[in-house]
Amino acid sequence: MRVYDHLVPAKNEYRVLIDRLWPRGIRKEALSFDRWAKDIAPTPELRKFYSHELERFELFKDRYLSELSSLPAKAEVELLIDKARKERLILLTASKDIPHSSAWVLHQALVDQLHK
Repeated sequence: MRVYDHLVPAKNEYRVLIDRLWPRGIRKEALSFDRWAKDIAPTPELRKFYSHELERFELFKDRYLSELSSLPAKAEVELLIDKARKERLILLTASKDIPHSSAWVLHQALVDQLHK
């Protein structure tokens, strides 16, 4: 879910901001979230490599999945999986192109883990 979509949080939701950088134009008090999981975001080097060049997305995806399997991201993934088993997990991102973003890759990785 984009942070710019002003949806009211529901009960039994755990809302996690998954971007390393704070979203532009939003005050911290204005965003309803439970956790800011900076460590789960792609490293600055990987983000710069990808730079939203779609021809690099598959390589970005593979590298990001590798990062998610290493600390400190791995600990965040485990925490989110635990939360998702107990309540509705909402991933918050500022990304405009969700299907070609780290948010999408993370979502798919979490779904895969939950169905194991």
